[in-house]
Formats: sequence, C-alpha cells, structure tokens
Amino acid sequence: MNYSTLKKTVGLSLVSLMVIGAANAQTTGSSTTTTAKVFGGSGQYNTWSIGVNVGALSPTLATGGGSDFPGNVVTLGYGLSVKKQLAHSFALQLDLRGGKVQGTAGNRGFVTDQRTGNNYIKYSTPFWQGTISGVVNVATIDYLRRENAINFFVSAGAGLVNFNPTIYGATTPGYPTIAQETYNTASATNLNPHTVTNLVIPIGAGVKFKLTDALGLNLGYTENFLDGDVFDGVNAGYHNNDHYSYGYAGLEYTFGSKSKANLEWVNPVAMMYDELYDEALRKEVAALKGRVTNVENAVNDLKKDSDGDGVADQFDKCPNTPAGTVVDGSGCAIVFPKVEAPVAAAAPAAVAYSNIQFEFDSSVLRTSSYPVLDASSADLRASGSKVELDGFASSEGTAAHNLVLSKDRANSVKTYLVNSGVDAKKIKVKAYGETMPIADNSTEDGRVLNRRVQFKK
Repeated sequence: MNYSTLKKTVGLSLVSLMVIGAANAQTTGSSTTTTAKVFGGSGQYNTWSIGVNVGALSPTLATGGGSDFPGNVVTLGYGLSVKKQLAHSFALQLDLRGGKVQGTAGNRGFVTDQRTGNNYIKYSTPFWQGTISGVVNVATIDYLRRENAINFFVSAGAGLVNFNPTIYGATTPGYPTIAQETYNTASATNLNPHTVTNLVIPIGAGVKFKLTDALGLNLGYTENFLDGDVFDGVNAGYHNNDHYSYGYAGLEYTFGSKSKANLEWVNPVAMMYDELYDEALRKEVAALKGRVTNVENAVNDLKKDSDGDGVADQFDKCPNTPAGTVVDGSGCAIVFPKVEAPVAAAAPAAVAYSNIQFEFDSSVLRTSSYPVLDASSADLRASGSKVELDGFASSEGTAAHNLVLSKDRANSVKTYLVNSGVDAKKIKVKAYGETMPIADNSTEDGRVLNRRVQFKK
C-alpha cells in the first residue's frame, strides 16, 4: 500500500468512526435528563469522546528554535483522538496523527550532511505518530455563567513517531548533483526504503468551543520534540534534535446517554448552588427549624420558675414561697432544728522536745513549730541541761544534698533556741541526711514525717 492509498484509507476510517459513534448515541441515549450531585462520582457523566482534526504541519516552532533546514513549508496534517475525561478539568487523551513534514535550505542555499559531506536543498518526511497526553482545562471565559461554553486547555505527553525522510540533492556550482535519496541509518546513499522510530514529546495548548453538550470544536497548536536528529534526513551539525509543529481544527464527539451531562462542560459551582437551593431541601430545613422551635419552647417552659426558689413551676408543690427561703426538691420550705453551737475545745498544750517538721527542700522553721520550741527553750533554761539536735531529710534528691539540708534544719532550730536565751555551748548539732527514716519514703505522708529535727538529751 503506497502513501496516498494509506492516507485515503485513514480518512475514510475516521469518518466511519464518527458516523458509528453518532448512531450509537442515538440508539442508546435517553430523552430523560437526570440531575448530577456534587461528589456523586464520574458515573453521573459522559466521559468518553472521539475526535478528528485536520491542520497545518510546519518544521518551525512558534516558540523559536533552529532547524537544519530553515526554510518553512506548510503541509497538510490530520489526526484522530480518543479521550477519557477523569475530572472536570483533567483528561487522558490518545492521539494518532499523520502527514508529511517538508522543509528547504532557504537562505542557506543548501545543507551539508556532516556524515557524508553531501549537500541537500530540501527534505520531505511522511510520518505516523501515536502519543498519550494529559489534558488540563486551565481557564474558561464563561465562569459567570451556569455552564461552561469555552474552555482553554494545555496538554503534554509522550509517544512514538515512525517516519521515512526523503532528501533532495543540491545543484550548487562546484558540488556534485545528488539524486533523491531515501534515508537509511546504515548509509545515506542507500535507495532502499527504511523507516525510523523515535521518542516524541508533544506539548500543546488550545481552546474548545461547545457546539452542543456532546459536540465540541477544538482549535489547537502542538509542538513536537523528537529524541533524534534524523527526522529531516541529514545531520548538519547545527542542532541536536529535530522538531515540528501542528496547528489544527477538529470536531470532538462525546459518547453516552442523553440523560447524562458531559463532564467537561459541567460547572461544579452551579451544581453546589442548585443543591443548596433545592426546593425539597429547603422544605426539610424549614421543617427542622419548626421542630427546633418546639423543643426550645418546651425547654423554656421547663425552666420557668415564678417564685425564684430554684424549682421549675411544673415541679413546684409549694408555689409563691418567700424570696430567700431554702426549699427541698418539691419547692417546699425546709425547717431546720436549732443546734447549739459547740464550745470550742482548748488547744492542746505544746509538748517540749517534740519533733520539728519542715517543708520539702526547706530549712525554714514553720510558725506552727514555735510553741514546741518555746516550751523546749523554757525547760532547757530552767534545768541547764544539754541537748543534741539531730537533723534528717526525706529521700528526694541526692544523698549529699540531703545531708547538707538536714544540717541546715538542725542549725535553724539551734538559732531559735539561742535567740530565746539557751546557752549555745549546751546545744550540739548533728546531721544524718536521708538515713534513719521514721516512715516509708515511698509515700508522701512518710516523706513528710522524715523531714524533721529531733531533740536528744
């Protein structure tokens, strides 16, 4: 099959696919339209579409970039696309594209192949390309309307391109005339047909117009970057990799039931607005407000207390009790028997030489210890006896710290006694730290008792 026959066959196939798709939509569609819900899933929408396009191929790019053959020649290109819309703004698209890219030497006069030294004036490369791209709807100029009608999109992907370039020899004086050649990776002069396959990266942008919910018009532009420098048949040493561009117009048809909306054209904000203002929902909210009002009124009735005695009227068996009256749970006054105030018992006399207790990590005397200290001082002064003050601590902290703390506690007691008139020579101080506890240091009550100074006569 030659190139012309192949091109006609592809064109007929594309038309056939569109006719079959339209017929399928007519037979499977329904005249009943259902309302999609927010967060209802993609099953509420039509998401598969097929498109055909035709446009102009060029070896140059709108964004710039050099080429071995700088002379621009515009040729015909065509393609087929199959798209799956995954979300309102994102889709995956399979593109099949064909055509013939041509270029000339332009102002250079001819291009020299660095591998063979031969000179060429132009090339012609028929190709077939298949790619998968992500398509993102980045904006719409109809964001103030309920439904989108014009979407702007960008796309990027990867795939393979299969091509067979033909290069034409130069007739420049001083250089040999070279006949038309079909490129071969083994030899540039081999006339046997040979195709080449390269990785291709398509990057594009465009705008889509809504004709109907199922049919859209695409206007787009794609720049295709090849992973190789043989698309034009020569390696002139000017650039590393070849490229070409494709500007196109095409129709895209979305398959599915007429009862479902096209996911690409749905406006999620409008859907949320409709759900918030749904008549049934508003009636349900109004009924709920009525029930809440009834509950509030019932609660207010339960809280009503006319005489202010703290018992609601519904449960008050003795209404209109005087203000300030102490009442029971039924709202009736409580009569309390008179109780004579007990005579306060005399505080026990302080016992001399009782243990002096201290606060945690402190050697400051408590005021509650003064009666014991005063009684001990009076006895020592009257008898002239000698006394030993033994200081102790609980087990918190290090042993060294507790030893110093116990000595400070004993010295605090000695200072008080000396200031009250006891001869300092008759007072001896010893520190025992956390040793010799009189209670369990694992409990707080025990540790309180161990923070002490003992008198030893």
